[in-house]
Amino acid sequence: MTKSVLILGGSGRFGSNATRAFSASGWDVHQFDRDHDTLITAAQGKDVIVAGWNPAYPDWARQVPKLHAEIIRAAKTSGATVIVPGNVYVFGPDAGMPWDEHTAHRATNPLGRLRIEMERAYRESGVQVILLRAGDFLDTEASGNWFDRIITKPLAKGRLTYPGRLDAPHSWAYLPDLARAAVALAEKRHDLAQYEDVPFPGYTLSGAEMAQAISRATGQTVRAKTMNWLPLRLAAPFWAMGRCLLEMRYLWNLPHALDGTRFNTLLPDFQPTPRDEALRMATAHTRITPAHISRSTQTSR
Repeated sequence: MTKSVLILGGSGRFGSNATRAFSASGWDVHQFDRDHDTLITAAQGKDVIVAGWNPAYPDWARQVPKLHAEIIRAAKTSGATVIVPGNVYVFGPDAGMPWDEHTAHRATNPLGRLRIEMERAYRESGVQVILLRAGDFLDTEASGNWFDRIITKPLAKGRLTYPGRLDAPHSWAYLPDLARAAVALAEKRHDLAQYEDVPFPGYTLSGAEMAQAISRATGQTVRAKTMNWLPLRLAAPFWAMGRCLLEMRYLWNLPHALDGTRFNTLLPDFQPTPRDEALRMATAHTRITPAHISRSTQTSR
């Protein structure tokens, strides 16, 4: 029997990886077309809706409640299971460690509160929801996230620019693995509870450990340097995105990890990509390879 999934935000980080993963697993994949579809009609006949919409931070207050209310209505009408890519914003700096599905949601900052309310809406919706919670993303292409836009931007020069304490463990998720996990959970949705909060363990790395791992993975000596936040602080009064980035800065200095006990119970056979291999793939578009050096040398002659 054909399984059908509707991907919302198919051009985004999670959505594009989910599209590839569901397609590779034989699902009938549909992309939502804002210009021609309504969500209610697009969701009809679908087994799963992947809630991959993710507005820019400054638009969250205006768009996030509305978008997810629409998804809930569509799921109620169609009977589809909703897969939501969750994050760690709900916990706040005072939650106990490590974070799991039982950890209290104590965030008090605006972006954290918005995510708390969004998750509450899903939990109380009456539709089946799989919230797959992950840390910061590692992607295989430049997708505008912290890892490629800031951290590894100077990698060709043998440096990382790290936004926080170099010794603070931080939670990371390799997007191809996260998307495969979403498919695996979707395929056993009939055996799951109505609301499943599933932390994805991913990798836990400090900035210093990341530099060491990338050095091993690439054969290139990499050193980590702490990012200077002063330019961002100076720009923040005039730049909404800057204020949001400052709001979430604490996560780069707060040691944290996601507990994978529930994930491993649900998906005991899941095989994650080895950490160094994931970092090699995540930096392939950023670093200088021997081939690049050769071409550069030839061009300069």
